[in-house]
Amino acid sequence: MADRMLQFVSLAQRQPDKRASSMRREDFAEIYADFDPAQASAQSSRCSQCGVPFCQVHCPLANNIPDWLKLTAENRLQEAYEVSAATNTFPEICGRICPQDRLCEGNCVIEKGFESVTIGAVERFITDHAWEQGWVTGPKPRQERPQSVGIIGAGPGGLAAAERLRTLGYQVHVYDRYDRVGGLMIYGIPGFKLEKDIVLRRWKLLEDGGITFHLGVELGRNLSFAELRARHDSVLIATGVYKARDIGGPGSGLPGIETAMDFLTASNRKGLGDDVPEFDSGRLNAAGKRVVVIGGGDTAMDCVRTATRQGAASVACLYRRDKANMPGSMREVKNAEEEGVQFVWLSAPEAFLGDDHVTGVRVQRMRLGLTDSSGRQAVEATDSRMTLDADLVIKALGFDPEELPRLWDEPGLEVSRWGTLKVEHRTQMTMLPGVFAAGDIVRGASLVVWAIRDGRDAAARMHKYMQQGAMQVAAE
Repeated sequence: MADRMLQFVSLAQRQPDKRASSMRREDFAEIYADFDPAQASAQSSRCSQCGVPFCQVHCPLANNIPDWLKLTAENRLQEAYEVSAATNTFPEICGRICPQDRLCEGNCVIEKGFESVTIGAVERFITDHAWEQGWVTGPKPRQERPQSVGIIGAGPGGLAAAERLRTLGYQVHVYDRYDRVGGLMIYGIPGFKLEKDIVLRRWKLLEDGGITFHLGVELGRNLSFAELRARHDSVLIATGVYKARDIGGPGSGLPGIETAMDFLTASNRKGLGDDVPEFDSGRLNAAGKRVVVIGGGDTAMDCVRTATRQGAASVACLYRRDKANMPGSMREVKNAEEEGVQFVWLSAPEAFLGDDHVTGVRVQRMRLGLTDSSGRQAVEATDSRMTLDADLVIKALGFDPEELPRLWDEPGLEVSRWGTLKVEHRTQMTMLPGVFAAGDIVRGASLVVWAIRDGRDAAARMHKYMQQGAMQVAAE
């Protein structure tokens, strides 16, 4: 079947069709159509099957991408799904929200004149087809183990660890302060990137596989950390980071200046059919407003694109560097531009205007200087200023960890100088025996795919810890 591959020399790259921007501004449905089997097979055949697959090297999960591309090209779709799912707990989610242009596709060895393989779209197709065919199953342990595991956080890292540990036969309990499973995937990421039934069906599959979820449970309020430790043989902290980074300056406390997570959560809850007073009152609703979003990452892109769908009068995105230095996905920037978002590059907020409510943002223009120690060009202020009218300002400057040792009254949880939890990186164990941590709470705000990787790794290390402990007890 080798002749099926290497088709990039004669077959052009093709992404799935996108709905017109005028149509997609009207709803929160996903903007990309699905490949059909013939399209998926053809696009997979463009893979060069290179000896050192940089796509795999640059995937946090080290997915066996060339293997499942070849199987898809040969129309062996069930095998392709099984290979994909062997390394990825949620391939249907990663296929939708991973920034492939920065990871696998961005490192494809096919020369840019021929364009990379459409890896993300094929990954999405394989798993969606597997769901349709009934090939996707929940965890099926070969044996039941007596040890109990408590996982704090039902986001991607916690769920990935839960699935691995349940497959190994442990009694897995997941605790989350929200009323649904999924964390950022449910409440942070808009439906036009990840429709919520994609996450909710995984929740049901995990529940059917024997994982117990305790929702609406907030540690330090409903349950103490000490009580949770006493319930379980091992504990994983996978809370993520949700504390919004703030911005100072005159007027920064004015009403009408909101955080990205509050804005996105209100929008997603409304889409899920919840009663959201902050949305209905207009506070977290962009309808008819002049919106300014501050930030240049993927969260900022989620905010600007959500605001356009809510019917904002105008949407502008302020970023202090230029487009080439934008940390967000270029694919998302292009989608936002198509949907009418105005990008104001090389600009930083200097002050927020208004008396009892924000009415504008005074902006200082910036320029790029020499490259600094981080490898990025330094940003320098200029004497040029401008004012942007605004009825709603959204801060999308990233996230920091909550102060868990203080919130949970557990000084034994040590933190780094960045506020993240300290772990022994070979084991992912905190300074407390049997207490592990994974995902953003350890590495800082990052990608969903990295949380999945960390959760899977933590599960393997927790398994080793519990089995070594059992062996030591038996020896005594």
